[in-house]
Amino acid sequence: MTYVEGFVVAVPTANKEAYRKHAADAAPLFREFGATRMVECWGDDVPDGKINDFKGAVKAKDDETVVFSWFEYPDKATRDAANEKIMSDPRMKEMGATMPFDGKRMIFGGFAVLLDEGPGSAMGYADGYLVPVSAANKQAYRTLAEKMAPLFLEFGATRVVECWADDVPTGEVTDFARAVHSTGDEIAVFSWVEWPDKAARVAGWAKMMADNRMQGESEPAPFDGKRMIYGGFAPIVEA
Repeated sequence: MTYVEGFVVAVPTANKEAYRKHAADAAPLFREFGATRMVECWGDDVPDGKINDFKGAVKAKDDETVVFSWFEYPDKATRDAANEKIMSDPRMKEMGATMPFDGKRMIFGGFAVLLDEGPGSAMGYADGYLVPVSAANKQAYRTLAEKMAPLFLEFGATRVVECWADDVPTGEVTDFARAVHSTGDEIAVFSWVEWPDKAARVAGWAKMMADNRMQGESEPAPFDGKRMIYGGFAPIVEA
């Protein structure tokens, strides 16, 4: 897997089952078009932020839940071809006519994989992130990710993925750049950590925070942590 299509969506909480069915019905088509994996995760532990957060990213209302999802492709060319088929296939047009969410507030884009570590065995929970990173700090961010990934895996995570913005459009209402309040040459990194279940995620984070290797970093972070968006999500579709 070298390319990812990432999505963040606000879905009326009452439409959870309708959304799950909509995504599950679409999954075989995306696999037919070339996706190797499709994951849809329902917001479970999504905190409010002081500056920005997942809810603000998609202008979620009080009665809506944030969905964090991604499609995995073997390369960008396959993803581009899939998107062309999606736009022209009559089956997708029919599904698009009955979407159980406001598509105008969905944010989406294509991302090149910077790091993909771990066996990716059974996933029962995911941490999702959007991170504002300057283009000038791309290698520094990669270096930090390469340092952190083994710790996540040591403490129970099964996979760590970091993706660099590549084909991320500007939206009329919402988009990834506005989600992280991008400035200058900043882009939004789309990343996630897979865990066997929520209990493993809670235990893993407790160990991470207590580990001496997490303390006393001498180098400043290559991004503004105050504008990093994060949250915990429970998978509802994985195909």
